[in-house]
Amino acid sequence: MAGPETSAHYERLAGSYDQNWTYNDAFLDWMAGEITGVLALTSDDRIADVGCGTGLYTGRILNRVRPAGPILCIDPSEGMLSQLPPDPLLLPVHASAEQLAKGATDSRGDHAAPVPRGSLDALVIKEAVHHVATGDRPWVITGLTDLLRPAGRFLVVMLPTRISYPLFDRALRRFEELQPDPEDIAGHMRAAGLTVDLSYRDFPLEIPKDRYLQMVRNRYMSLLAMFDDDEIAAGVDEIDRRHPEPILSFPDRFAFVLGTRKAAAT
Repeated sequence: MAGPETSAHYERLAGSYDQNWTYNDAFLDWMAGEITGVLALTSDDRIADVGCGTGLYTGRILNRVRPAGPILCIDPSEGMLSQLPPDPLLLPVHASAEQLAKGATDSRGDHAAPVPRGSLDALVIKEAVHHVATGDRPWVITGLTDLLRPAGRFLVVMLPTRISYPLFDRALRRFEELQPDPEDIAGHMRAAGLTVDLSYRDFPLEIPKDRYLQMVRNRYMSLLAMFDDDEIAAGVDEIDRRHPEPILSFPDRFAFVLGTRKAAAT
């Protein structure tokens, strides 16, 4: 799901990851509500969050749904998984999307949790599919689809190919070079046999500029791990000059790519 540089980035970020976003509970609650609604989650569902990170959204989904069984919290970063809320209904699984698609999860210690084929009702990947290499995305999406039961739902939440974030120009250009097209993800889902719906949803963000500049310094997006300290410092100065206002306001726009597996024949 991530190369060595990205994996190292998330291990470094794990301890402070939540600090970047926990100030904005309205956004976190909105996103958790959108995921819950689009997937039509119920307490009877067997749910997996692939690339769950620290469980910022997973914990809120848990509180909304209260499933009978634990939500599988799947992430390749041990540091991120160690930050999960201490709830028995959040079960950590140390694995990448690629390992999961191949049926290979980490069997060490407390993180042992096999995910059999055809065992899930709902699976979500939020802002992590871009970490899967372009050439691997078709087979990874097919492998994850195989984990679903009949009528199971597979949701990819991702940024569009262009964003309105107040980043510095080099970061925005790099983002556009690397970000996969939601239409391509939808195509991979269709090729895996899913019925697909693609929609876009927006949340109006307001962030104190000082807070946002610190988030950039902390490399809150994995994209920013591609820039060294001097480049980040120059980027922060560029943002500061371009935005004299104390509060940064911009839309956070997401693509919701929902794939649904055929129901069992009756």
